[in-house]
Amino acid sequence: MLVKEASKGSEKALGALLERHLPGLLAYVRARAGAKLLQRDASLDLVQSACREVLQDVGAHDYRDEAGFKHWLYLAAERKILDRARYHGREKRAGAVDATPSEAEERALVAGYSGLCTPSRDAAAREELARAEAALARLSDEHREVIVLARIVGLSHAQIAEKLGTTEVATRSLLHRALARLAVEMGGESA
Repeated sequence: MLVKEASKGSEKALGALLERHLPGLLAYVRARAGAKLLQRDASLDLVQSACREVLQDVGAHDYRDEAGFKHWLYLAAERKILDRARYHGREKRAGAVDATPSEAEERALVAGYSGLCTPSRDAAAREELARAEAALARLSDEHREVIVLARIVGLSHAQIAEKLGTTEVATRSLLHRALARLAVEMGGESA
């Protein structure tokens, strides 16, 4: 089991786990970072920095399963996003980067955003990537958050409810409304 090997310090197992979760992590970072931060820092740079922190702290954590590893990885990415946003917010920093995803990043993003599309639409997802990101950006913070947690991070309704401080029933309802709004934002197509 990769998780047990990784928690014991196996670089090969940890690398395999990181590679497995990279598409979802990249989609998470792009969805959570926001346009302003992505104009300053490339999403792949944020992901690589978060992964580097995970690699440095591998001995400090004992994750029991892959869900625990994924949670730790996404928390590292969230901390990186917050740190970089604070860094850029302290003073006006010069220089913007091109926020357009590279071809490799685009392939990873298509895999990471696959939870937002039906399987029959995965082949067309490459052309719709920009539309999906723009539609997510137009959602309210609450709607974007619940979609990211459910469809990209893969949390259960109970886990989302705990994180948002609400009930499972309210979380299900919020997710339903958020997905409906996403469909409207994407031009009325099914999410």
